[in-house]
Amino acid sequence: MSEESKSLRLFNMPWQIFAVFAAIVLVATYMGVLPKGMIGAFPFMIVVGAVLNEIGNRCPIVNTYLGGGAIVIIFGMAALCYYHLIPDATVKIVTNFMKGEGFLDFYIAALICGSILGMNRDLLIRAAIRYLPAIVGGVAVAIGLAGLVGELTGYGAKQAILYIAVPIMGGGMGAGAVPLSKIFGETLAQKPEDIINIMIPAVALGNAMAIVAGGLLSKLGKSFPCLTGNGDLLITKGADDAIQADEEFLKKRDAISLTVMGVGLLLATAFFAWGRIVAFFIPKIHSYAWMIISVAIVKALGILPQYYEICCYQWFQFVMKNLTAVLLAGIGVAYTDLGQIISAFSGQYLLLVGVTVFGAIIGSGLVGRLVGFYPVESAITAGLCMANMGGTGDVAVLSAAHRMELMPFAQISSRIGGAFMLILASVLLQII
Repeated sequence: MSEESKSLRLFNMPWQIFAVFAAIVLVATYMGVLPKGMIGAFPFMIVVGAVLNEIGNRCPIVNTYLGGGAIVIIFGMAALCYYHLIPDATVKIVTNFMKGEGFLDFYIAALICGSILGMNRDLLIRAAIRYLPAIVGGVAVAIGLAGLVGELTGYGAKQAILYIAVPIMGGGMGAGAVPLSKIFGETLAQKPEDIINIMIPAVALGNAMAIVAGGLLSKLGKSFPCLTGNGDLLITKGADDAIQADEEFLKKRDAISLTVMGVGLLLATAFFAWGRIVAFFIPKIHSYAWMIISVAIVKALGILPQYYEICCYQWFQFVMKNLTAVLLAGIGVAYTDLGQIISAFSGQYLLLVGVTVFGAIIGSGLVGRLVGFYPVESAITAGLCMANMGGTGDVAVLSAAHRMELMPFAQISSRIGGAFMLILASVLLQII
């Protein structure tokens, strides 16, 4: 046995021990006795997610250019579902865990709270006020390129903009394609269901390309270090004490405590509940957006004692390091329809989706650099996180790019940016 195989670890366990427990889980799965709820979903997603993650991280080209484990987990799970290699009962368990029981919300709540409250306050304030121009730059170039290429290829500029570019940049399905189809249907006197069937392949393909692009941008940053902050969005110059990290805070933040993480769990879920409360009274803005705004205000004004900021940060670190592959496995099962992606494959359609995603990268990267962001981080958050499928796409893209700490900005793109696209779509329908 080689030294490499001896040292192989899956889910932080020696592979031999992991294999024993994986066998138990898989036997239960295919016997049809896997428990319902999270007690069944968790072990199945952990086992399959860990294996696919290891394959992706060890597979040449995929691990270097395509996001490694993240993309293999998502599309590997989607393929297992598409070819019916996972029992239907297990698919239902995982889907219900992701959607009905809210595991995606649980994960994102931890990331939003921890990543915002763990940031330097001055960096957060400086970055937030520059972010909208980067989003607008990505949207403008994406729509412009799609219209130009659509006209040149005979697809039609209007068709390319309205049915490909706008849905891709619209914030996913629930917050994007579904309300867009209603807006289009009312304006164009068509059935919303007919319109959404045209939009779905664009959204799915755009999401797939955004995930791949996230991995490629990560590789670009390694090849050209001047383009990236390695997870930091804002370019800082000089030794300005106002934006330097507090060394004492960092030491406290990184001193792991099990009790502290428990407090972080409560605060993250409570902030999520607060977002739902505000959205109840102001429903036109998504609850995620209200949560981000609330946490950012708390951080900017220093309302929460530092101890509780540390609690949220440590809980976020635990969730990110242990449950990311698990979540990606759930995304592959519950949110990724491989059939829709395959059915949309044609040279012309693929080209138009590709130039839309490319335009989002270029526009947000260039404008981001002008307002003081690193181009790679700006392209990932203000560009790719506008072009993906909302919250699930944010997790997948940031995981492929190895920049999960950028989740707050990704969520601004998906939620507030998505709302901006609904307004823009209404305007475009009147002028083109």
